[in-house]
Amino acid sequence: MKSASGEPRRHLPTSPFKPPPPAPPAERFTVNDQVTHDRYGLGVVIGVEDDVAVFVDFGSRQERITTPFNKLYKL
Repeated sequence: MKSASGEPRRHLPTSPFKPPPPAPPAERFTVNDQVTHDRYGLGVVIGVEDDVAVFVDFGSRQERITTPFNKLYKL
C-alpha cells in the first residue's frame, strides 16, 4: 500500500500483519530475444536502454517499451 506521498509504507517489526512481498526483479532482455506482448503480439528485441526500456520490432511497427515490462514476456 502506498501513502499519500506515493512512497510505500514501511513495515513495523511489531506489526501483527505480514510485510508485503518484495517486488520481483525486472526481467532482462538482450538484443535478438524473441518476445511476446499482450497488445502488439510477437516481436524481436532490437535495442536495450540500460534497464530503462527496450526497442521491439513487431513486424508492422517498432515500439519502445519502458520498465516495468508488465505485458512483455520472453519466449
